[in-house]
Amino acid sequence: MIREMVKEAFGALKYSYSPYSHFKVAAALLTKSGKIYTGCNIENAAYSPSNCAERTAVFKAVSEGERFFQSICIVNEDAKGNHDYCPPCGVCRQTLMEFVNPKKFQVILAKSENEYKIYTLNDLLPLGFGPENL
Repeated sequence: MIREMVKEAFGALKYSYSPYSHFKVAAALLTKSGKIYTGCNIENAAYSPSNCAERTAVFKAVSEGERFFQSICIVNEDAKGNHDYCPPCGVCRQTLMEFVNPKKFQVILAKSENEYKIYTLNDLLPLGFGPENL
């Protein structure tokens, strides 16, 4: 399933709207039911209304009734067409925290179909604040 997620994420790079940074990011979010939702970054001239690929994927899934997620794959492409490991920003980590078990949820950072690293959300957001804190 990891290779399928990597493929889907790389396929979503073409939808990135990044005219300012020229830094494309895409994500493929796997639900517990097995469906994959993709997302890309969407920039805005005012910067703060911009949205990250990870949150785009989460918002698409949630808006269609999904609430349980298994893993997410994140890929990127710079202005020269290079790919590197691209971890989620803090806001995206917090958004994911709302819907997942951070000790089990996998974050896959991929440079290619054969080069990827897997972390748990807990690895990337230790002591995260989630619904159980309320």
